[in-house]
Amino acid sequence: MLPEQASDHATEREDEARGRLALGVLAGCQLALVVDASIVNIALPSVQRGLGFSGTGLSWVVNAYTLAFGGLLLLGGRAGDLLGHRRTFMAGVAVFTLASLAGGLATTPGELLAARAAQGAGAAFAGPGSLALIATTFPDGTRRSRALAVFAIAASAGMVAGLMLGGLLTAWTSWRAVMFVNVPVGAVIVLLAPRALRESPRRQGRFDLAGALTCTLGSAVLVYGLIRAAGHGWSDGTTVGALCAAAVLLGLFPVIEARARQPIMPLGLWGDRERVGAFAMRLLLTAAMSGMMFFLTLFVQGVLRYGPLATGFGFLPTTVALVAVSRAVPRLLPRYGPRPLMAAGSVLCVAGMVWLAQVSADGSYLTLILGPVLLFGAGSGMVSVAATFVAMASVPSGEAGAASAVLQSMQQIGGSLGVAALVTVDGATRGASPVDGMRGAFTAGAVLTVAMVATALFGFRRSSGDQGRSGSQI
Repeated sequence: MLPEQASDHATEREDEARGRLALGVLAGCQLALVVDASIVNIALPSVQRGLGFSGTGLSWVVNAYTLAFGGLLLLGGRAGDLLGHRRTFMAGVAVFTLASLAGGLATTPGELLAARAAQGAGAAFAGPGSLALIATTFPDGTRRSRALAVFAIAASAGMVAGLMLGGLLTAWTSWRAVMFVNVPVGAVIVLLAPRALRESPRRQGRFDLAGALTCTLGSAVLVYGLIRAAGHGWSDGTTVGALCAAAVLLGLFPVIEARARQPIMPLGLWGDRERVGAFAMRLLLTAAMSGMMFFLTLFVQGVLRYGPLATGFGFLPTTVALVAVSRAVPRLLPRYGPRPLMAAGSVLCVAGMVWLAQVSADGSYLTLILGPVLLFGAGSGMVSVAATFVAMASVPSGEAGAASAVLQSMQQIGGSLGVAALVTVDGATRGASPVDGMRGAFTAGAVLTVAMVATALFGFRRSSGDQGRSGSQI
């Protein structure tokens, strides 16, 4: 081998090693952020006993994180576009890690809620950067496709993994472990990020303050209204007021952005039919999955009488199916395109949710739960990876943070919307047994998955060139 060839070979191996390290850092961060949204759910009874939360206040252990994360995502994404995604990513991870430590050390309800809100704020700046940095680190189509697949797996599997990890930590240690577990993960990410990640080019300009304020308040109030609807109903005065205020703020937002020289969310992102369809698919998928996980947790613990540990492991097949199917999607996209894959995945999600709608008090895990969660896991793996590819396809480098922030906003809003909608249906259909309401909730979840099928079939162009765009250009 000639010296020049040996040098090129060594450089190629070094680039591959750096790419693997970068992907580990970015996917690990995304997994931690999504896990943190659900990991505390199973630990909530222990948190209530440990800190003396009221029943109403306890829900804010989850909601404080969701509200801050969802409300600040667009601001975090645009900050990365202007200041550099690596810099913003590392700052967000550092805030998230320190807030996790503070949450684990909390001695009062107020301290824990403040820490959870700070975690959400850090996540809002780290999350968009992790997806945008994939474009900086993996410039070619094949490697970027694989990296986006891993990212999408982390984003979807994290919802289920949080329930499993929460059950393990709560059963073996205490609720404080669900906070402390983020500390070593975050510290490692901050230490490795400068070595593994290249900084993205910074854009000259200033923040669109009017747009930032409007979108942050509008997103936060919308998420709050959906959270409020889940606990107090859609006719509650505060719920109606919050949703109306969100409609006004988010209605003003595009007007402000159209006049801004450097908008916080370039309106051109919404001019691509394919990307809008991908945003819709992410919202509907997360709505269906969040509602399904919420009521499955209630059913498995309240009806089947499983403990926290067994409940967590009960969701393991979902993760296994999701990961297994997601790994195949990058190879299938260039051949079939995203539209058929999203349609097929949506049909699997419909089948799983319709099966769950048959739950009964005298059933078992094997007959009522295992099959549906396998189907839904496989279907969500196909949908989430394909939708992520389409959403990030052909995005200008200076708008990658904004695009990734919108995609993750769809996930946050979808999660709150799904739980609120299914809780409402549960209350309206509950009869003599709580299982009656759960059947109604799962039926409503099936409607969401049918909407996914319709979006996949009619929200994307049919031409093979457009179908294969995500597999070749991103």
